[in-house]
Amino acid sequence: MRRRSAGPVGASVKDGRAAGEHREAASGAAHGDWLTRGKDGRLTLYVPTDGGLLRWTETAVGGPGWSGPHFVPVAGLTHLAVAQGANGYVHFLGRREREGADSTPGVDIVHAIQYQTGLAFSDWRSLGNPHRVPEEPGPLAVPVGAVARDGTVHVFVRGAHGGLMLRREAPNGKWKAWEDLGGGGAGAQPAALALTDGRIEVCVAAETGVLAWSQSKPGGDFTGPRGFSLRPVPGTVAALETGPGRATFFWTDAESGGAAAWRAGAWPVALGGTPAERPCAVLRTSLDGYDCVVLAYRDQDGTAVLGMGGTENEAAGFWWYALTESCQGAPALALDGRGRVVMALIGADGRPRVARQEDGDGLSLTRWDVLGG
Repeated sequence: MRRRSAGPVGASVKDGRAAGEHREAASGAAHGDWLTRGKDGRLTLYVPTDGGLLRWTETAVGGPGWSGPHFVPVAGLTHLAVAQGANGYVHFLGRREREGADSTPGVDIVHAIQYQTGLAFSDWRSLGNPHRVPEEPGPLAVPVGAVARDGTVHVFVRGAHGGLMLRREAPNGKWKAWEDLGGGGAGAQPAALALTDGRIEVCVAAETGVLAWSQSKPGGDFTGPRGFSLRPVPGTVAALETGPGRATFFWTDAESGGAAAWRAGAWPVALGGTPAERPCAVLRTSLDGYDCVVLAYRDQDGTAVLGMGGTENEAAGFWWYALTESCQGAPALALDGRGRVVMALIGADGRPRVARQEDGDGLSLTRWDVLGG
């Protein structure tokens, strides 16, 4: 993938001053991997805010200190999604509303990259609109990204017709034209997953159940959609690689209201819990020598919940722990440079909070650190 020129990351925001009086509070949570670990082992946290996004970065591997917030201006940004590649590059996809040359409102998808922890972003580049006649702001859904093992960026968005649209990079670093992957009745926010075998898989809740697309080989065309008569709540699907080249999808079941795990070729397994209508944060790690899946979600009362169970052994039970912290949107999970589970969320006051795995058996978290200026 061709590297693009890097522009300034923006000003540091202190006490709500500077950078055009932008606040250090988030306007919600981003979609995707908004808590990432760089090649140097430090974590970075990204949140949308009025007029752009804010970034906090660990000052040392494993913390506990953080620098920031640093403000990155993106005029007209309405939604933010974050995806990280195996090379450590962090990709930002935004849905942007802006006024056209003839003063008519328009909407497009924008993309930028951060190549190294704490350094500048590339320039923001428009990826356009998949529709030949762009609609009024609103119909174009939120973009979702996945970065293949070779660094190729894939951008998925639900089209106005209810199917799935794709735009991806070519081997020379340029962007291919938008592709229509078909389907209909798809909900917002498909779950796209880059597998270690180089392929991409996508799953989305639809009016008729579940639609799934996959690549037969790395860089190849997408086959599908395959339809499955299942009932996830739209907008709640999340994806995690739980075996070599094998995806498990997690969602909120529309009938029970609880979390569920599903792999193609099997029936969903109920996990319990009471997640709100947002995707869970998903993570795979070793706990007490066992291969485990860790999930985090915002429940119906607005409180953060943490859960864990055996990888691809969901029927053996899943354990949930209600936390005392309330949150906006979905939480985020990552492993820090010392291999500890880290959970981040956006508090009711719009300020990020971070807790880490404590030493000892099991998975218990430290107190919450509030990130400020």
